[in-house]
Amino acid sequence: MTVTADGLYQLQPYLLFGLLLFCLGLYGVLSRRNLIAILIGVELMLNAASINFLAFNNFTNPDATTGQVVVLFIIGLAAAEVAIALAIVLSVHRIRHSIDVDELKDLKG
Repeated sequence: MTVTADGLYQLQPYLLFGLLLFCLGLYGVLSRRNLIAILIGVELMLNAASINFLAFNNFTNPDATTGQVVVLFIIGLAAAEVAIALAIVLSVHRIRHSIDVDELKDLKG
């Protein structure tokens, strides 16, 4: 944590870290052709949102449990998203024998 001359913690380093993590996830989603890599990018973006939420909660709300409970819900949502997405990826791989996004433009059948 960064401490100012007054002894107060600064919010900016947390937000910059969250922004960096979100940008890495967005780059992974937009630049990758592999469905697994896209899924990892989405997970990075969810983690960045969790970090930003905890940082804002820490600096604006004296009760830390509120932010922690919401982040636990975000983690649960991410786990459910991964389970469903991996089931879809396995199903697509079983049918198409590839998880390349360019080859999946036509999803008939």
